[in-house]
Amino acid sequence: MDAALPRIRLVNALAEVSSADWNAVANPPGLPYDPFVSWEFLDAMERSGAATPRSGWRGAHILAQDAGGRLRGAMPLWLKSHSRGEFIFDQSWAEAWERAGGAYYPKLLSAVPFTPVTGRRRLVAPGPDEALYKAALLQGALQLLQDMKASSLHINFIEETEVSPLEHAGLLIRTDQQFHWKNDGYGSFADFLATLSSDKRKNLRKERAKAQEGLTFRHITGDEITEEHLDRFFEFYMDTGSRKWGSPYLTRASFTLLRERMAKDLLFIFAYEGDTAIAGAMNLIGSDTLYGRYWGCVDARPMLHFETCYYQAIDFAIARGLKTVEAGAQGGHKLARGYAPVLTYSAHWISHAGFRAAVADYLEREREAVDADMDFLKDRTPFRKDL
Repeated sequence: MDAALPRIRLVNALAEVSSADWNAVANPPGLPYDPFVSWEFLDAMERSGAATPRSGWRGAHILAQDAGGRLRGAMPLWLKSHSRGEFIFDQSWAEAWERAGGAYYPKLLSAVPFTPVTGRRRLVAPGPDEALYKAALLQGALQLLQDMKASSLHINFIEETEVSPLEHAGLLIRTDQQFHWKNDGYGSFADFLATLSSDKRKNLRKERAKAQEGLTFRHITGDEITEEHLDRFFEFYMDTGSRKWGSPYLTRASFTLLRERMAKDLLFIFAYEGDTAIAGAMNLIGSDTLYGRYWGCVDARPMLHFETCYYQAIDFAIARGLKTVEAGAQGGHKLARGYAPVLTYSAHWISHAGFRAAVADYLEREREAVDADMDFLKDRTPFRKDL
């Protein structure tokens, strides 16, 4: 191999890479801090038993090194035996391919486990060699796909700037939508309310008043977070996860590892009745974004979910000067609460030419439907028309 070309290496777990080396390419100076691609978060998912071969997440991470052995790029990858915990739903593709006699699993996935958040996937620091190392990571992933006899490569929740390069490289682009709240320099929640139409403004005030009856809300972050907080939140998480997914993804150890390593990046919002927490939401804090992740309660009350997950998150974002609140996947009900629709993107490489053509045709029609829905929703945001 030419000494000037990147050298590709495969590791099966983040534990095989030093945290300093990984973070130097995952969160380099000059780019917004993304807690989800940090070594601390990804290793916690593996080390805690949440994302392991036993749960259908076999680590196969690609590293790109220079001639001196220095890590210059990384791509978190898992060999998957199912499509759970991804939030880019391709189960219908698997069923179609298997009805035709093929084997859709295993497949290769580059994503943040159990987290539908847009971010960097080909982790390379900005600089003159950025394109070279990004290309090497993609080629390494495609070679790995061939070596492991996987059906496909999926890169989920990519940044919009990655759409054109990946499409040019031959990957198929899929779009979907989420709902995000944008901070237009608000000094208070009242400033945000002033941008809404009169009827929506009244509805939000009523919802907050209803949700807050008899309750107090606390924002707990950093060193304030204790194992007792995590015990209580895990009750909420297990209740919600058991009802929605059947088998919650994270283990109790996942939360402890995150607290030990990333307490400054964690925000828990708890609703208290007296001294007892009855509901809570877990968020992660980036340099300019608050990411809502999990929620649960043991005493369901009207509007409590909206207050805990959406309105309290807005309060925190305004106080911290954060630009965006991402409240997770899907949820058209967020629109009336000031969360506007935004496009999300994923990229897909299908090995079989015939199946690839069928997926490409499906994605073209799906994109048209997503675009039409985006146009429909944008006309129905709750904001005043004179702004």
